[in-house]
Amino acid sequence: MTANRQGAFSVTSRSDPSSDHGERGTAYAYKASLIGAARQFELGDDGLIWRVGPKAGIWPYATITKVRLSYRPVSMQSRRYRADIEDGSGARLRILSTTWQTVALMAPQDQAYRTFMLDLHRRMRDAGSHAELIGGLRPAVHTAALVLIALVAAALTGLLARAVAVGSWSGALFLAGFAVLFGWQIGGFIRRNRPRRYTFDDVPKDLLP
Repeated sequence: MTANRQGAFSVTSRSDPSSDHGERGTAYAYKASLIGAARQFELGDDGLIWRVGPKAGIWPYATITKVRLSYRPVSMQSRRYRADIEDGSGARLRILSTTWQTVALMAPQDQAYRTFMLDLHRRMRDAGSHAELIGGLRPAVHTAALVLIALVAAALTGLLARAVAVGSWSGALFLAGFAVLFGWQIGGFIRRNRPRRYTFDDVPKDLLP
């Protein structure tokens, strides 16, 4: 795993025949916060090798039971994606497509994250994995988000109608602009995160950078 001068991590491929886990391949790392070490992941011949703080381990690809991909933008980074991976014991790993560099900078790692995720799916398929492959939010969360959007839309419509009725054209223009911006941002989040199942050979493009 390598880091550039700005501190962002990148994917590497390497071979280490003397390693306990055999030949190693695609690697990925990110910092979930400014405090603490980077979370490191590597795709070896024997499985997904991970290190999170003082803990480390290896999950054989065939024992991974679930992969959930989702789009998770935040205020500091609109291009942020997340993978939640679970093994047979119920343990979970979270992998984000962004890394913290400074107090004010959360940097995207689009290509590195995409390469790692596609390679993970390929290796799981080749290992005969029967894992659940899920895209988007949980159905209950997605439904709650749709209800919230409907309530906000109803409120904006009422305010817009009132502004037009009293002749407050500047207010009406502001509300219309806000509605367009809200619909564009939130609508994209809801569309990308619609609950679905996918296959190893058809990883959702809208849930990868």
